[in-house]
Amino acid sequence: MPQPTIPTFADIFAYSLDAWQRSVLFLDIMRQRAEQYEEHTTRTAPHVLDYDAELLLDGRTLARPANYALARIVPPGGVVIDPLKRPFVVVDPRAGHGPGIGGFKADSEIGVAMKAGHPCYFIGFLPEPVPGQTIEDIAHAEAVFLETVIARHPQADGKPCVIGNCQAGWAVMILASLRPELFGPIIIAGTPLSYWAGVRGQYPMRYSGGLLGGSWMTALTGDLGAGIFDGAWLVQNFENQNPANTFWTKQYNLYSKLDTEAERYLGFERWWGGHVRLNAEEMQFIVDELFVGNKLAAGEIRTSDGTAIDLRNIHSPIVVFCSKGDNITPPQQALDWILDLYDSVDEIRAHGQTIVYAIHEKVGHLGIFVSAGVAKKEHDEFASNIDLIDVLPPGLYEAVLEPVSEVAEGSDLIVGEWVMRCEARTLEDIRALGGNDLEDERRFAAAAKVSDINLALYRTYLQPAVRAMVTPRMAEALRRMHPLRLQYEVFGPSNPFVAWIEAAAEHVRDNRKPTAAENPFQALQENMSQQIVDGLETWRRTMERLSEETFRVVYGSPLLQSSLGIDSKSDRRPRKPAKSHLHEALLDARIASLRAEIAAGGLREALARALLFVGQARGGADERGFEAIRRLRRAHPTASQLSLPEFKALLRKQYFILLIDEEAALAAIPKLLPEDIEERRSLFNALRDVLQASGAITGAAAERMERVESLFGLGGETVPFVARLHANARHPD
Repeated sequence: MPQPTIPTFADIFAYSLDAWQRSVLFLDIMRQRAEQYEEHTTRTAPHVLDYDAELLLDGRTLARPANYALARIVPPGGVVIDPLKRPFVVVDPRAGHGPGIGGFKADSEIGVAMKAGHPCYFIGFLPEPVPGQTIEDIAHAEAVFLETVIARHPQADGKPCVIGNCQAGWAVMILASLRPELFGPIIIAGTPLSYWAGVRGQYPMRYSGGLLGGSWMTALTGDLGAGIFDGAWLVQNFENQNPANTFWTKQYNLYSKLDTEAERYLGFERWWGGHVRLNAEEMQFIVDELFVGNKLAAGEIRTSDGTAIDLRNIHSPIVVFCSKGDNITPPQQALDWILDLYDSVDEIRAHGQTIVYAIHEKVGHLGIFVSAGVAKKEHDEFASNIDLIDVLPPGLYEAVLEPVSEVAEGSDLIVGEWVMRCEARTLEDIRALGGNDLEDERRFAAAAKVSDINLALYRTYLQPAVRAMVTPRMAEALRRMHPLRLQYEVFGPSNPFVAWIEAAAEHVRDNRKPTAAENPFQALQENMSQQIVDGLETWRRTMERLSEETFRVVYGSPLLQSSLGIDSKSDRRPRKPAKSHLHEALLDARIASLRAEIAAGGLREALARALLFVGQARGGADERGFEAIRRLRRAHPTASQLSLPEFKALLRKQYFILLIDEEAALAAIPKLLPEDIEERRSLFNALRDVLQASGAITGAAAERMERVESLFGLGGETVPFVARLHANARHPD
């Protein structure tokens, strides 16, 4: 065991000088942060995009005005954009901060999409809402923006891929359920679509609504803001989730690495402190319908004209990116809407939906959007393989990423450092992540009803007095007194006590003498910091346990539940989206139509049917097979005439035909093929090359391949496929 080092006078002096210099420089960075904050808040359209942008459409000029805008991202030098590739549209979350997080760094979502050659657009917002605007007005504006993007790319091979970050994700999903024709694949990153969901002992933010007595506090906050909800309160909620970072680690990390950390710290604070505002009505809708009410997944939200918002109406593939390290939107909140909507994967297929999810092991909430380091591979792969996702047959899949270095075959078909494979999953795979039981669901249902009662009481007895008392000037004064704003303004130029800091910091920089890393006081400093972090973490865990147990005891009371009309003995979940008899009738009609088309078609239908039949045995698809199809399409003029949307429609139709009557569909293949045996052999070889691009065809897939060989009329003339595999294994040369 090493003996402790006895500090010398030189160690004491060096550390004391370094600590004093760092303190002065730390204060100067706080001063710079305050100046940056004031400069940022005076802008008409502040953002933190790392790219030049060209404004295309201002939402305030629309028939239903909203404070949103559509911008085209100008590609930086050296980036080549393919005009035939589908555009990407990134929608930023209006969750208290200003816009730009999706393009905050070169490795962010915008960066990786442009790297893959896609034109990029950005939907952001202004700090001040348009008076009277609603969530529905914003959805209407975003629909106009997507129509504009589609019109600008008439030759693109598919509709825009839309990325919705955090709260922008549910807004995108709402619009996609109302206007499905506007969307290509949808990527929702860190989006809480099922806000009640979670596991015990983790993710306590979902309990906050019930512990505060419901959404009446949201209404009070909006009234104290004279009809404006201050986004700083939303940011405060995020801060409260990690007190160790909020009160200590963030500042200590800057202080301890002051000579190298200042630029990164100021860059992040520029976004984190860009608080925006929402109309009180907008925020009330979000809390009542989504957070406390959790109504989106149950199909209980309706537009002003009575249209039900049903996520099952979405036709585009839905890609869900979440992380176990995200304490804001854990995997359960990102994925359990699937369990709310569907009873089985067959039901997902019956609605023609394709859902792909990816679960990262450790990246935090903001890392999902910024894509710095740990999450970069997911964004790279989604951007470069979005067409593969678009043509997947309906169903539920998990995106699994494997390093190229571990891939033995088809590496020449891979772009980048990872190969993406979409593996078929069932609802049991999502349930295995953990979630609420029936008792938990009843507790949250009780909290939602208590919220409705408290909100009604507030609106009846307190709201008139609060609104009469609060003036716009008073509301502005209250906003400026918010703790998050004060921490910036206290170091601002209006404070005369900070006037000395800039000159003192310049003197320190000219005479900077950092202490050596082996100075014993450095180790003591780190030890003390860790003890502070440990103490704050212990406090956080204690408060989270107390919050969870309080919620469980209060809202789990049988007396409270029965008084609210919740049946505590029922074995049914308190909420479940309605089934549609019309959909079932349309599905029956569609099945009858497909049965009639089993023998219809020709070469393309036969190849697609055979490809799907063999591919089903593998339980998924990866980018190597799709790249092989791409190259095949480019090499054969007749195949290249088929656009990506037409190819997708072809695959889906043949997939459903196989699903309805596999034997009849296979029996029809010989009639769909050309008569010439050499042409058949050439087609079979092309099919085999595509399937082998993802690796050797083995097991059940090999047996299916042999059957396809027979259907092509080649079984009697050549060594059967399985026998050739065994022969190749014995004699690889």
